[in-house]
Amino acid sequence: MKTRNLMMYTIVLLLFLGSCKPIYQCGQPVPEKNLLLSKRIKAVIAERDSLCTTLAARDNEIVSLKDNIESLKNNIAGLNQSITDIEKKYNELSGAKLSEAEQFNLALKQKTEELNFKERLLKEREQALNELRDVIARQDSITKRLNDVIRNALLGFNSDELSVEVKNGKVYVSMSDKLLFKSGSAAVETKGKEAIKVLAGVLDKNRDIDILIEGHTDNVPIKTAVYRDNWDLSVARATSIVRILTDEYKIEPTRLTASGKGEFSPRATNETPEDRALNRRTEIILSPKLDEIMQLLKTN
Repeated sequence: MKTRNLMMYTIVLLLFLGSCKPIYQCGQPVPEKNLLLSKRIKAVIAERDSLCTTLAARDNEIVSLKDNIESLKNNIAGLNQSITDIEKKYNELSGAKLSEAEQFNLALKQKTEELNFKERLLKEREQALNELRDVIARQDSITKRLNDVIRNALLGFNSDELSVEVKNGKVYVSMSDKLLFKSGSAAVETKGKEAIKVLAGVLDKNRDIDILIEGHTDNVPIKTAVYRDNWDLSVARATSIVRILTDEYKIEPTRLTASGKGEFSPRATNETPEDRALNRRTEIILSPKLDEIMQLLKTN
């Protein structure tokens, strides 16, 4: 019976509240004329006011959160733009560094190729130089041996008649006028022919030797029906010896050269008879053939 009465009361109250228009807004004080409301209704109103307050607080939080979200969005957009700018700058720098590296590698490659070329060229030149040194050494060896052979062959002649020496890789056999010629003559004397014969025997056995015959005089002028001056005489004397070597001893003409220097290549000053005697001479200059050396020079 009590339960039934309570249900009826609740229904009546709900119908009453639902049919009544609120007389105040959320959070407003309860009018004094309504102070006689039941405790239950008052509690509901208080709870509603609390909910309204909480809802208002939540609304404020939502507004604040929205502001924060918008600010974060702006910050993120700024950060993204910064990242884009940094990536762009990095790519530019990376491209520049790559370009510099490529240029460096290209320059390094060119320098390496140039260095390798120079190294090969240096080796080739060193090889050519060594070959040339070997040839010169052989030529020097030939010259030394020839000098020794000629000295031994001409031991029977006095030092004032002839001398043998090595200069500039050549053997110089210097024969005085005392041995070879009478004054103003280009005809070879008997003793001079003996010296030439000995020399021809050596030359015939050493056919890789070129022979230069040079006539020299002092500075005393000469003028005859045959020779205009000392120059003419020096050339004639050199030619006379060439004739003996080719005609009598069959030395190949291609090996021989005749020249005259007259008074213009003296050994002494021409101020004394002794000095002038030194200048009146015929030099037979013997040099190993330079064909091999010339060929090396042309090749390299």
